[in-house]
Amino acid sequence: MKNSFTIAMLLLFSVSTTVLAQKKSLFNGKDLTGWTIHGTEKWYVEDGLLVCESGPDKQYGYLTTDKPYKNFELTLQFKQEADGNSGVFVRSTVDGTKVSGWQVEVAPPGHDTGGVYESYGRGWLIKPAPEKDKVLKPGEWNKMKIRLVGDTLTSWLNGVEMVTISDAKIGAGEGSIALQIHDGGGIKVKWKNIKIKEL
Repeated sequence: MKNSFTIAMLLLFSVSTTVLAQKKSLFNGKDLTGWTIHGTEKWYVEDGLLVCESGPDKQYGYLTTDKPYKNFELTLQFKQEADGNSGVFVRSTVDGTKVSGWQVEVAPPGHDTGGVYESYGRGWLIKPAPEKDKVLKPGEWNKMKIRLVGDTLTSWLNGVEMVTISDAKIGAGEGSIALQIHDGGGIKVKWKNIKIKEL
């Protein structure tokens, strides 16, 4: 009986360790290792935080992971300073500053943070219910979770499910995770604790 208990505990520890090992940080808090900048907008590390900021050209800018990710659960925190119009792209590719993929919106109040937008394609695919707008905390740290498996994408903001969509085109998508700076200038967003678990 004692041996059975010991074996069971070892198996449980092994499974737990495997699950924990699957979650990894995409941002090391020191530099942009593992990421590529697209465009002339500003991406830099300050006080252990990843910062995106509009540059003098006031154009779109992207920061993409060097590695593609297909099925995953991504968690991160963001704080919007100035105009917080940004986003998290999934299964995306960037040519110059033209992105193909699906954006989980990060935007000021009233602009559908957590919704899913297809750039240079069908536009808005799904927006959160209007009453969920109050979940966003402007000027404070917000936690976003994105789960993407097959053709189903679900987003959460501060623990509240914002949207779920199943879409064959998303299911067929391939590419990286990307953070965005919207065009127009005056944008500044800080990011931290960017972690992923491949599924």
